[in-house]
Amino acid sequence: MRPLGWLLLACSVGVGAGAILLGWMEFATAALVAGLVVIQSALFLIGRTAYDIRIALNRTRVVAGERAYGSLTVTNPTARALPPARLVLPVGPGRGAFDIPRMSAGETRDDLFSIPTTARGTLAVGPVSVLRGDPLGLFERISHRDDARTLYVHPITVALTGLSLGRVRDLEGLPTSDLSRDDLSFHALREYSPGDDLRHVHWRSTARVGAVLVRQYEETRRSRFVVGLSAHPDDYSDPDEFELAVSIAASFGIHVLADSRDLAVLMPGRVLTESSGARLLDEFSLISLSPAGGGGIDALAVRIAPHANQAALVILVSGAQASPAALQAACGRMPAGVRTLVVVADPEAEAVRRRVGGADVIHIPTLEELPRAVRRVLS
Repeated sequence: MRPLGWLLLACSVGVGAGAILLGWMEFATAALVAGLVVIQSALFLIGRTAYDIRIALNRTRVVAGERAYGSLTVTNPTARALPPARLVLPVGPGRGAFDIPRMSAGETRDDLFSIPTTARGTLAVGPVSVLRGDPLGLFERISHRDDARTLYVHPITVALTGLSLGRVRDLEGLPTSDLSRDDLSFHALREYSPGDDLRHVHWRSTARVGAVLVRQYEETRRSRFVVGLSAHPDDYSDPDEFELAVSIAASFGIHVLADSRDLAVLMPGRVLTESSGARLLDEFSLISLSPAGGGGIDALAVRIAPHANQAALVILVSGAQASPAALQAACGRMPAGVRTLVVVADPEAEAVRRRVGGADVIHIPTLEELPRAVRRVLS
């Protein structure tokens, strides 16, 4: 019963009580009329609402600013006609309404709809509710149909065309300046020492020199990249700055996966190792500013360090409110020999490059500036 129905019912009871106490026939007639109106309105709810309803979306993933299109298919599966009804389709915080006329047995009706998207996130489309009521709006009967669909609104990304985030110089990974007894990148020959693997003895040189010589290798690292995104509110001046940081981190992630490299993305409360660009962007759709973790970029670097031991490149993305001291502390937590790039989303600054604690730091005012700025640093 809607508020108007409760009001009319209360008036009927009140006027009826007044008729009994005062003996006024006018009050008795008014109470009778109000009561009959309530009863007759309730009769409109009798009957089945056995609609078969299906929601279909042409795409379950869109980029912020694009429209998603869908259809609402309503079928009367019964052997008799169904009365008119109204369908309500929730879409995120809003909802759309569809008036369904009287449908004969077996009839099917299709309604198309579009969903505009303005911001990154997820939208729940559905479940559909069937509303039936009386002409006066005293009663409303709601029954839910079909399950909700999830629409992922991905962040805007930019293609890092022509940029290689690491050059594979051997079969296994990137050679480094660290020497190893066993790897795939040959470095030099040295004299045998106890404990060396005899499989690495270079017999031709041993025979020529007269001393046992073994191969020495450069330690290699796989082309593995780590992207860390700070989501602490203290690192950002406003939500738009955070959205720029999300787009920057997502652009790096998509580029690494397109190059068939190993990727780990660290966000507050989660570590992503997705191999699919679509699933990675799904996760970026879910992230939001949160004080979880107890700190900004420095606290994130603490979590990144264990994942960065064999990384070719670590990319830290933060906002302009992160202090130089925090950036320097974050870079200092990276393992020795791992290259670190810090990208600061700063809409108020120009695209500049500087060095902080042995790491490259670039300020990005717009997403379109990212490819050129990164190319200057990593090429």
